[in-house]
Amino acid sequence: MSADISPLLPETGPVSFEFFPPKTAEGAVKLRAVRQTLYARRPEFCSVTYGAGGSTQEGTFTTVREILAEGMDAASHFSCVGATRASVRAQLQELRAMGVRRLVALRGDLPSGYGIGGEFSYASDLVEFIRAETGDAFRIEVAAYPEVHPQARSPQADLQAFAAKAKAGADSAITQYFYSADAYFRFVDEALALGIEIPIVPGVMPITSSTQLLRFSDACGAEIPRWIRLRLQAFGDDVESIRAFGLDVVTDLCEQLAAGGAPGLHLYTMNQATAPLALLDRLGHGA
Repeated sequence: MSADISPLLPETGPVSFEFFPPKTAEGAVKLRAVRQTLYARRPEFCSVTYGAGGSTQEGTFTTVREILAEGMDAASHFSCVGATRASVRAQLQELRAMGVRRLVALRGDLPSGYGIGGEFSYASDLVEFIRAETGDAFRIEVAAYPEVHPQARSPQADLQAFAAKAKAGADSAITQYFYSADAYFRFVDEALALGIEIPIVPGVMPITSSTQLLRFSDACGAEIPRWIRLRLQAFGDDVESIRAFGLDVVTDLCEQLAAGGAPGLHLYTMNQATAPLALLDRLGHGA
């Protein structure tokens, strides 16, 4: 899409990026270069994921420290399954001392082979505890699932769980990725009908690999529309065609979201810069 028509595109609003903590020294070096490239797009903040049961806590906190030192606002993912109030209190103190002012509060997953345990059953319990312990020290983001959390008993139960997080003190929400704008707008409307008015920012996953996308989606419950699955399958191992098709699909999705009033975009980068940059170029989100 040429630059001369980009002003006609709907305004995408603030953009944020998500990274995961690298597992190797080489990965850390590569991620630093990726971040510097993406910072040119002036993100509102960058979030860092947190492994099951806090398994990546050290890597998460290290990456968060680096982002803060680079002059960017960093949001640490923070999960509570298997945690105690004492352990969460200590981690909150550590994050405050680091200069973190934004959290993505999640229930999280336990590592394989562990029982439920812990003193928190739901993310809303964690949000309530953070607010009680720290007041307004943190801006709290929570998760939202326009296509219903895979473990929810029903769509209505999932919506009520989201409402509980908002009422416990969440400032805003970031969604699981999806490829149906209708699913997002329906979820927003249903939340508004319950009196939930916090911003719900759509999470966006660029499409660069069909096998990766299908694996992630099967694991997290994100729906891949049949027409997209069939097109990806038809491309076989043609990586360039997959990426070009994926860019068209996700650009169209983001334009629909922006036109419908979505408050911003949260891009799942997979620690890569190429696909997010290509998407932002298409959307006219300036370099």
